[in-house]
Amino acid sequence: MQTKSLSANWNETATDMTTNRGRVKVLRIIARLNVGGPATHVILLTSGLNKERFLSYLVTGTVADGEGDLTGQARQMGVDPLVISELSREIRIANDMRAFFKLYNLIRKIKPDIVHTHTAKAGVLGRAAAILNKVPITIHTFHGHIFHSYFGRAKTFIFITIEKILALFTSRIVVISNNQLNDVRDTYRIAPVEKCSVIPLGLNLRPYLNGDVKDNMRKQFSLRKETLLVGIVGRLEKVKNHRMFLEAARRVISKDRDIDVRFLIVGDGTLRGELEAYAKELKIDDKVFFTGWAASPDLIYKDLDIVCLTSLNEGTPISLIEAMASSKPVVATGIGGVSDVVVNDDTGLLSPSGDVEGFSDKLLKLLRSPDMRIEMGKRGKAAVSERFSKERLFKDIEALYEEELIRRGIS
Repeated sequence: MQTKSLSANWNETATDMTTNRGRVKVLRIIARLNVGGPATHVILLTSGLNKERFLSYLVTGTVADGEGDLTGQARQMGVDPLVISELSREIRIANDMRAFFKLYNLIRKIKPDIVHTHTAKAGVLGRAAAILNKVPITIHTFHGHIFHSYFGRAKTFIFITIEKILALFTSRIVVISNNQLNDVRDTYRIAPVEKCSVIPLGLNLRPYLNGDVKDNMRKQFSLRKETLLVGIVGRLEKVKNHRMFLEAARRVISKDRDIDVRFLIVGDGTLRGELEAYAKELKIDDKVFFTGWAASPDLIYKDLDIVCLTSLNEGTPISLIEAMASSKPVVATGIGGVSDVVVNDDTGLLSPSGDVEGFSDKLLKLLRSPDMRIEMGKRGKAAVSERFSKERLFKDIEALYEEELIRRGIS
């Protein structure tokens, strides 16, 4: 898909875009390109669909400090997004109104055939602007289970009400897992089944599927080659529940002191200082390393022996998919879309959210069994390599777009 910079001159660029005929114009909107599944997903889609059929534009907002910014990665893949500085994750009425009017004016000038929004804030502002502009096709993708564990009760009620209203005017709702479909269709009654499509995320898994163990992390922290490494990869935010990971680490260390093991927390975020202090409080700070964001995450996974996830809520667990593609066994809380990716006792081990004892026991089980780690890693790799490939994602999204275009008589 051809991509085009929108940032040089707003009026000139938007006018030029209206003359680019012959292909279906897709305007994709996301609140921010922070490290994580949604941003990776939209960058892939913007860069990878059929170039002869679709002309795509990406609009995004600002990334908060510590989140990790994928804008550079987007540009390396040929995607030069327009950044609307007022568009962000947090609700700020004045900025949100400015972002809405910028989106409205941009859509009016581009005249896209499809507006496809991703994540909550972009979904509200982007769809509202598209609906008022009478865009033929509006599509929204839910990337997480935002209706619980993220916000307070009052804010969640408002979000659900807004989503129900917007769904009435949305052509198609995309969810990324069957568990999420149950939330949208049954639990919260956001949209009827005929408007919903399940399209799992797709990733560029090639770097994870290939390559040898490098032992970079062991060298960096002056560890023996025999030292086992247990890692967790993700934003250091409340919903990821890293405190549970630290508590499980303490229990593993205290329960079997003969195991030579270290714990790596890969990522960054607002809670880093608090988590570093908590590791000291638990007296395990000599066994826990905070690495920050990794420039080459595939190399991190190759060094790890086990990958964990302790989230309170999760749409599709990108870190687990990447770990499984790297032939690594996983231990995770069985929440949200995790059970759509990991089959308990087959491709990984699942534990209830908050069950530190159960989680640490499963970790110990894997730490004590090299054969189990190898076999579970092989099964995990086989399970995700095709199901979550970028090629499958492109095929599914293109089919969805074509179906909606035919429905509205657009060639």
